[in-house]
Amino acid sequence: MTDAATVLARCAELDEFSARPDGLERVYLSPEHARANGRVADWMRQAGLRTWQDAAGNQCGRHEGRTPGLPALLVGSHLDTVPDAGSYDGMLGVLMAVAVAERLRDRVRELPIALEVIGFGDEEGTRFGTTLLGSRAVAGRWDESWWDLRDRDGLTLRHAFLEFGLDPARVADATRAPDELVGYLEAHIEQGPHLEAAGRALGYVTTIAGARRFSLTVVGEARHAGGTPYPRRRDALVGASEAIVAIEQTARAAGCLATVGRIEVAPGAVNVVPGRVDFSLDLRAITDTHRDATWDAIRGRIDGICSARGLRFEAHELHRAAATPCAAWLQEAVVSGIAATGDAEPPGLWSPAGHDAMALGQTTDVGMLFIRCADGISHHPAEAVDEVDVAQGLDALESAVLAVAARWARR
Repeated sequence: MTDAATVLARCAELDEFSARPDGLERVYLSPEHARANGRVADWMRQAGLRTWQDAAGNQCGRHEGRTPGLPALLVGSHLDTVPDAGSYDGMLGVLMAVAVAERLRDRVRELPIALEVIGFGDEEGTRFGTTLLGSRAVAGRWDESWWDLRDRDGLTLRHAFLEFGLDPARVADATRAPDELVGYLEAHIEQGPHLEAAGRALGYVTTIAGARRFSLTVVGEARHAGGTPYPRRRDALVGASEAIVAIEQTARAAGCLATVGRIEVAPGAVNVVPGRVDFSLDLRAITDTHRDATWDAIRGRIDGICSARGLRFEAHELHRAAATPCAAWLQEAVVSGIAATGDAEPPGLWSPAGHDAMALGQTTDVGMLFIRCADGISHHPAEAVDEVDVAQGLDALESAVLAVAARWARR
């Protein structure tokens, strides 16, 4: 039986499939993605699963239930990474799902559902800038405009499909109809500090944050740094700096999360008053209403700052994802799974991070299990989990799958 030590060793093995020698980077439809799919397929077959790569490049495996063709409980996560990634974001959830499938291989024929494992090819959006491509294909939410997206080398998504051996005309074949699915379960590191602070190994997710991303611009006037006195200056960088502080103040007061992760200044000369600043904004909250109200407040403050300084403010929305509540009955299944490990009252947490469950939630019910990670660090090589927590997570995920099957039998 695959244990926690084996799961962690497999995570380390997947680290070898990286585009860079000095760290982990594995992006959608890359040679490294293909190699990772192939290795995960090997482990799936060892678990007794029938395997295939779907029309969007996701790696899949299936155990039939008591009769062929039953609706499936889908369990998994993603195999792609951010640049300079850690070893567990996404990969741990896929490999825990494979391990649970192996544990249940001799019992699944008794169940009223099929069990499927999936390793999504793109959750992070690192290569083409649009997240959840793998899971949105499965959910039937593929957007034809994505075919013209380009990576940093200018290669289109359409061309990348062809290079990977996929047929763009058949991407819809990856879609799973709602009546084919029982639901979706995802195990994932918390990517936050709350479980560790509470001294708990596992938790369940109540909802996944609604997110919006913007490209923001402050426009002033570029002029000579020595020849322009303060009353004549329209310094875009000073205005943008004040705006960024206002973003943090407003979001903190509202209980939301706002991040400015990129800033570009033009013309960027040491002796020129900055005339233009472009910066990003990532805004997340537990509900869409809360998120949108916070954005309105942020925009109002920045408008006031720019008006007072004689600057122009522009905002362009780049991404919007609705908050995704986890289904009550799947929350109950995950809670019962955790309780089976000895924690009778596990903590419920909302997830500020996005997950493939957000896309799957558009076509089926979703639930999530969180595993404690050291210091809440993620998207960084310092990601770390304890073997004992992974062992507890495996037991909880297995019990949750059985709880879902039992609930399905009673419906």
